[in-house]
Amino acid sequence: MKKTTRSSNGTSFYSDTFRASVADIKQFCGEPAWEDNSGDDKVNFEWIMETDNGDVFTIYDWKEYRSIEETEIIEWHIGGHSNNVTDQALNEIATELNDL
Repeated sequence: MKKTTRSSNGTSFYSDTFRASVADIKQFCGEPAWEDNSGDDKVNFEWIMETDNGDVFTIYDWKEYRSIEETEIIEWHIGGHSNNVTDQALNEIATELNDL
């Protein structure tokens, strides 16, 4: 898994989620591609990543509608171009979280 400069246009949510903090995700994904932690929009943080296979996926909070503390554990959504991509991304994220 690595950061990408490729477009995430057309990615969708296929029911894959995980629980972690912003601080946890920053440890293995770096700084988010987009951040506005005001709670004024549907998404406060978004990372655009690639799986080890080169498939683009996104990690984002969804409809928290509040500011999120860096160490607070919340549910994160994974977006991709197919369920296979989001499943692969979830497996790679789980490995990273287990290594923290």
